[in-house]
This record gives sequence, C-alpha cells and structure tokens, in this order.
Amino acid sequence: MKISKILKQDKITLSLEVFPPKTSEKYEVTAAAAKKIAALSPDFMSVTYGAGGGTGAYTAGIASEIQKEYGVPVLAHLTCVSSDRPFVHDMVKRYKDLGIENILALRGDIPADGRVSKDFRHADELVRELKELGDFCIGGACYPEGHIECAHKADDIGYLKGKVDAGLDFLTTQLFFDNNIYYNFLYRIRERGIMVPVIAGIMPITNARQLSRSVAMSGTDVPQRFRNIVDFFGEDPAAMKQAGIVYATEQIVDLIANGIRHIHVYTMNKPDVSEAIMNNLSVVLGR
Repeated sequence: MKISKILKQDKITLSLEVFPPKTSEKYEVTAAAAKKIAALSPDFMSVTYGAGGGTGAYTAGIASEIQKEYGVPVLAHLTCVSSDRPFVHDMVKRYKDLGIENILALRGDIPADGRVSKDFRHADELVRELKELGDFCIGGACYPEGHIECAHKADDIGYLKGKVDAGLDFLTTQLFFDNNIYYNFLYRIRERGIMVPVIAGIMPITNARQLSRSVAMSGTDVPQRFRNIVDFFGEDPAAMKQAGIVYATEQIVDLIANGIRHIHVYTMNKPDVSEAIMNNLSVVLGR
C-alpha cells in the first residue's frame, strides 16, 4: 500500500524505522530485529540506506522480507549524492521488482573525500528522476531546526519547497526533543505553501552516548528538562532506558493531543524499546 493512502485514512498512524547492517555477517541479526519490530504491526516501516549505496542490497532485502512476511507496507530509502544515474536506476528497478512502491528520496551525506555524483547533487533532482521511473509514492526529509549545512532557516525552507514542488507526497522530520520546535516549523512551512503531510520524527534516547551521537550528527537542540533526565539517570542503564521511553511517549502523547496525526519512531533496531512505546500508547492509538 502506498503511504500517501495510509496518511489519508481517518486515524492516528505510528510508523517505525530500522537500519540495515553494514556487513553481510550482521545481516541475519539485523533482519531478525527488524522482523520483531514488524511483528508489532506498525502502520508502515522505514528501512534506511547507507551512504553511497553501501547497504542498498540489505535495504532491499530487509524491506522485502518485512512486507512479504508481515504485510507491513515499507518505505525504502534511497540516497543519490554518491551514486550515478545507472546505479540509481538499478536500485529503483530492484525495489520495483520486489513490490516496493514507497521510496524516501534523500541526498545523503557528502562523502569524506568530497566527491559527489555528476548526476545528482540535491534531493529534488532524485525526486524528479523517480517520478519518471515509476508510479512510486515519494517521501522526503525535513529539518525543524534547519539543516545542519544551511545557515539560514528561511533558505532551508526554500530548498524544502523546491523538493516538495518536484513531486514529494509527504515529509518526515528529523528527530527533535522539544515539540514546540515542530509546531513552529509546521506553521512556518504552511506559510510558505508546503501543504503535504509532515510526519513527526521521534527518537527514544535510552543511553547518554546515544544522545551525544544524535546531537553531534544533527545539531538538534536538547531542552534542559531532558538534559536533567540524562544527567540524573545516565549512569544507570535500566533507569535511563525507562526514562527515555517515558520521555518519547510523552512527546508523542502531546503531539497527538495537539492534532498531529502521524508519528514516526526512530527505533535504532531495538524491538524492546519499540514494543514498550507501542504498549504505552495502545489505547491512545486505538490498538
């Protein structure tokens, strides 16, 4: 099923994201975790994609297995900045052959050596290419606090408008820890005429190191309230895990209470964390 159709249904949706392994040796372990998460019956699942297509085959394999074995619609990621057009076409054909009809179109990280594709430099170019290659539902990423590489938020929203105008069906936000940031972002992009659904991305932080990595990669602001939680519980793994799950659950409850219908959880391949959040929200979600 296309995600655009799911998002039009009169219900609150909760989707979950997993990432593929970097090596074949870890494939079975990662696939097993992804299947445990799929068994929770989210509205759809997102499967990420390594820079330069390094995990493309694993992305396709895990996405296909989830969809076939559990009947969960999948959103397969595709990055382009390190890939030439023939490679992208091959990946799209693979997705199509596997019955995958939802693609998250991403630029991807600039390689450390600075070498980028001569065919794709920005995500909007990939979106236009995908529109020509098949009848896909295409999603894109957005950054409530601005992209880490963009100095001005107004410019970042301008680039986002370009991606949407290229043919995106929906957007998913980068993680955020303060819901007011999301609400303000939603207001600003609606003012600029960006009217596609915007799925709110939530990451449960279950250990202090995870927070440090997430902030370093994304530049996400951490409210003092959450910093206090990490400072107090960070040395106790079990307590920090529970506190992180509670904080993420409270974020989701607040979003839903303020009219946000679509939530995406970055699971970090942790079935137990995913299950805990879904159990916390079972009545809220009507499951």
